[in-house]
Amino acid sequence: RQLPNERLADVLEEMPEDEQVDIIARLGDDRAAEVLDEMEPDDAADLIAHLGTERGEALLELMEPEEAQDVRFLLAYGQDTAGGLMTTEPIIVSADATVAEGLALIRRHELAPAKAATVCVTLPPYEPPTGRFLGVVHFQRMLRYPPHERLGALLDDGLEPLRADASLAEVARELATYNLVSLPVVDDHHRLVGVVTIDDVLDHLL
Repeated sequence: RQLPNERLADVLEEMPEDEQVDIIARLGDDRAAEVLDEMEPDDAADLIAHLGTERGEALLELMEPEEAQDVRFLLAYGQDTAGGLMTTEPIIVSADATVAEGLALIRRHELAPAKAATVCVTLPPYEPPTGRFLGVVHFQRMLRYPPHERLGALLDDGLEPLRADASLAEVARELATYNLVSLPVVDDHHRLVGVVTIDDVLDHLL
């Protein structure tokens, strides 16, 4: 009761699922919806999936429309697939964005390290589902080039994105094979829909 919504959201994201459900069950619907608004969409989707259809739908109706839309989008995928594991809020830029602009985006203090490890380059629009996915640029590569260099010229040509229906085993195998902390996820039209980060994969494996 004493924690502000943003702090409670942070705490819930680190707790076991049964304890998350227990705490949300003790909150009124309005407060619970406000807390879910503050959570990462993938964590909110996982929690709502464990609440039961009736309560889950009631909370989705009370959430901010944009946040609820992201959560509904994730709930459409199986929990043990790339689509169910991913976050819908990766860093997305155009091919004409510069190294300086990319580095400015990953410096934001609220970004988790795994999410800040790569910048995704797509055609417009730049909100998932985006235009056609072009590739990713790793932050270490950005550090090796001058600030005015175009990110479209620095794409990792050897990295294939995951399909949204890829299994948890496939996701883990790809992360291990390429020694990465995140992987882009695309739909059937090769549009970027999110990224899977190593922390979410480890949570599910554990």
